[in-house]
Amino acid sequence: MIWKPDVTVAALVERDGRFLFVEEHTVDGVRLNQPAGHLDEGETLIAACAREALEETAHRVAVESLVGVYHWRRPAGDITYVRFAFACRDLGEETGRALDTGIIRAVWLTPEEFAAQSERHRSPMVLRCLQDYLKGARYPLDVIHHYE
Repeated sequence: MIWKPDVTVAALVERDGRFLFVEEHTVDGVRLNQPAGHLDEGETLIAACAREALEETAHRVAVESLVGVYHWRRPAGDITYVRFAFACRDLGEETGRALDTGIIRAVWLTPEEFAAQSERHRSPMVLRCLQDYLKGARYPLDVIHHYE
């Protein structure tokens, strides 16, 4: 068997000092995460980020910059993630749009409100992405090269 990490994307969306998170069902119980998900075959990282945000929160976003790249192996050792986190601008909500299976709701939280719920974080990457964003980590999207 060939080992392959799971490539994921995450959207950091800020509005009025609050960030867009999802409350979702996981194998570990109900957790908080940025709108995030897996890269689909043939999709760019940027397109995947915008798609995942829409599917999980019903919010359209404009992907503006790369915040960072994160590598994490689940403690159980069964999955390794490589996460590309992006700073995004909210373009508005599609009222009435159904959310992805497993998503309970989208919720806007301050960094303090999110940090206070550490036992509910989906992974350590979620807080680290937020912290990096708050420190001003931003890289131009042209550092990512897609080849057809």
